[in-house]
Amino acid sequence: MENIFDQLIDSYLINHVGISDHFLSDSLAGSLKMNLKEHYSNEHFKKAGIGNEDLVSIDKLIRGDKIFWLDKSHHNQFEDAFFLLIDAFILHLNSTCFTGITGYEFHYALYEAGTFYKRHLDQFNTNKDRAFTVIFYLNENWISADGGQLCIHHEDATQMIAPLNGRCIFFKSSELEHEVLLTEKPRLSITGWLKTNVA
Repeated sequence: MENIFDQLIDSYLINHVGISDHFLSDSLAGSLKMNLKEHYSNEHFKKAGIGNEDLVSIDKLIRGDKIFWLDKSHHNQFEDAFFLLIDAFILHLNSTCFTGITGYEFHYALYEAGTFYKRHLDQFNTNKDRAFTVIFYLNENWISADGGQLCIHHEDATQMIAPLNGRCIFFKSSELEHEVLLTEKPRLSITGWLKTNVA
């Protein structure tokens, strides 16, 4: 796994956005996708809000996804396998890059056809503990016409990233504004943040 971890870190160091196209195995991606769909069909998902827990608001003109938080208390074998992978990556990241990551949080995200997320930054003004944003895509056979690209705004250019199955994206939460473009069909992912103790 260290080769995949290094691929993500090395690409981040080159362009401020880490990309690994096979961070999730096909088997794990498929199992997580199945789990996501089961939670969605059981109506466990909620409309995503804007802001932190104290200031959250719902605005479909800015953000249209629905989310369901992953939690170790679920004792779900696929989520547990995902958490083991994240734990290994954090251990490698802290030992090689001295990032001081102490925790994380992740949720399933589903964008229904016709939804999007306008340009934003992932770190709150009132809470600086989100150090890195990490996104894992669960979309098989995705093509350009399906939309839903992640658009990352660098200082002098924009970077378009397709939400391809198994692909992982990694960037600093406080630095890069980004948006999810209009999707033409359901777009599935796991999105989360590696956190420090900085308040």
